[in-house]
Amino acid sequence: MVTIGTPLKKTSTKVLLCGSGEIGKEIAIALQKYGIEIVAIDNYDNAPAMQVSQKKYVVNMMNKSELLKIIQLEKPLYIIPEKESINIELLKELENKNFKIIPNAKTIEYTMNREKIRKLAFYDLKIKTSKFKIASSYDEFKSSIYSIGFPCVSKPIMSSSGKGQYILYSKEDIDKSWDHLKEARGSYEKVIIEEYIKFDYEVTLLTIKTNDKILFCKPIGHIQENGDYRLSWQPQKINKNILNKMKRYSKKIVQYFNGNGLYGVEFFIKKDEVFFNEISPRPHDTGMVTLISQNYSEFELHIRSILNLPIKKIHLRNKSASMAIIGENKSLNPKELLYHNIDLVLKNNCEIRLFGKPEIIKKRRLGIILSKDKTIKNAIENCKNALSNLIIEYK
Repeated sequence: MVTIGTPLKKTSTKVLLCGSGEIGKEIAIALQKYGIEIVAIDNYDNAPAMQVSQKKYVVNMMNKSELLKIIQLEKPLYIIPEKESINIELLKELENKNFKIIPNAKTIEYTMNREKIRKLAFYDLKIKTSKFKIASSYDEFKSSIYSIGFPCVSKPIMSSSGKGQYILYSKEDIDKSWDHLKEARGSYEKVIIEEYIKFDYEVTLLTIKTNDKILFCKPIGHIQENGDYRLSWQPQKINKNILNKMKRYSKKIVQYFNGNGLYGVEFFIKKDEVFFNEISPRPHDTGMVTLISQNYSEFELHIRSILNLPIKKIHLRNKSASMAIIGENKSLNPKELLYHNIDLVLKNNCEIRLFGKPEIIKKRRLGIILSKDKTIKNAIENCKNALSNLIIEYK
């Protein structure tokens, strides 16, 4: 029997959302349908999920005492991390005190750290990955690059949305990539150098773990730019052997972590080869296409698996696409944004989600265009046409 209390009362079922970006906002909307009280936190005020939650706090989630203070005050039943920058040692301690970390502290620890998840996949679970090396100094970095060979990709051990990622094509890129990494890696000294796979396409397989089974959504194809999602579509056409291998790899990882929830598992596909890339222990940015494509969105699936609510057969409603709306800071610290021609955007089987981000620092994802049509090609064209009509005014 699943019981949910009344928000803002002693009986409330309370969730602490650690990270309040666009993924957190859709998680919060899914939670609100069930009358769950949401406490949204992030390192800046009025973040997207804060705008649809009952309570909000601005806090440095890497600071153990700051984060613990909020948890002791609010006493949430569930703690759902939405981003990588969070104090993992505190999560471990809280889990030992019977707080429900989603999916669990071990999963968060491994998936937020590229070294740990890559070593787990390759050495322990025997899952195919690209070649990789870990470096903690400039000399190790340089040596690792020559060991892997050009081209290769350098990344911080911990970062989100491709921050700090750099493709090296020759020795002239070594110092440039090292300087680029410095800005993104923060206090984490280690970096990872990966073989550059000239893949045919990349895929996200949304994988859901419940109490008694593991479920899969139709594969999602996507295009990224500097490691950050720009376009996704569902379904990605894929042969049965490759899909079965992806499912086998995903199932092996999710079973190892053994925590309920939805996982976004990323793969590179090169001919008949399947390379595991990364996994997120939460809804995935490329999976936002499910807001229009499936009977259950990835956010609804995440919440149902956490709350032990029934999930009937997941089926595709339409061939669909999603495209990111990218804003670029062209003035001095714009504090307000205006979006013009929304009526034109919504023509031709299109929808829009504006995240409500308060300002732009350099480039930032501000929303998405969604479209459904008879073919993936048509859906993508609809998104492109809709995006061309959108005008963003910076004030």
